[in-house]
Amino acid sequence: MRVFPRLRSLSRAVHQEQVEQEKERNNNDEYPVIKIQEEGTLKSTCLTVWRKSLVMNCKGFTVIDSHGNLVYRVDNYIHNPNEVVLMDASGNSVLTICRRTKKLGFGHSWYVYEGEGRESPICCVKKHVNILQGNPKVQAYVYRRHKPCVAAFTVEGSYAQRTCKVLDECGSEVAQIKRKEANTKNVNVSFGMDIFQLLVHPGFDPAFAMALVLLLDQMFS
Repeated sequence: MRVFPRLRSLSRAVHQEQVEQEKERNNNDEYPVIKIQEEGTLKSTCLTVWRKSLVMNCKGFTVIDSHGNLVYRVDNYIHNPNEVVLMDASGNSVLTICRRTKKLGFGHSWYVYEGEGRESPICCVKKHVNILQGNPKVQAYVYRRHKPCVAAFTVEGSYAQRTCKVLDECGSEVAQIKRKEANTKNVNVSFGMDIFQLLVHPGFDPAFAMALVLLLDQMFS
């Protein structure tokens, strides 16, 4: 089963784009629009998310960092499974997402567990479906296990357009999903909807941010 040539191709493309942006910054002597934003001594993490599994005949995701290294992967043999496992580069389970249908079949809730556990969820995520109430920009709410009535995080924007932001209880942005574009001779070229960026600000777990991407994909794809 050969899966690595596609990863190497994507990694080279991302790394080459980073090199070209660095060259352009040096030539123009300007602060670049780049992948990593500095906040003091900490840096935001920018991941490239490829909505494609490395394994043939699978649906999933491939996630690489700004150096072209594989960080996370998801491989699903079912198009829309009730359980999705986020793995690291070595194939170890990082987080497991389980979907549960409410009584009478109205609506769904998604629960996130550490590793392959199924006993104590980290959080519960619910899709915002009532556009007549609340903020119409809201896509989903994230609730902590010990505070089921107060949203710990809110996802706003449009996942379908790959323009989302994750806000904490204070309204501060902790992560962002955005379209990936390549600057080719000062002309922005979009990669399309299957390759996009996940920007994670300092203090927020990149793995959990990626889990939210998987949840949004379940909800809105």
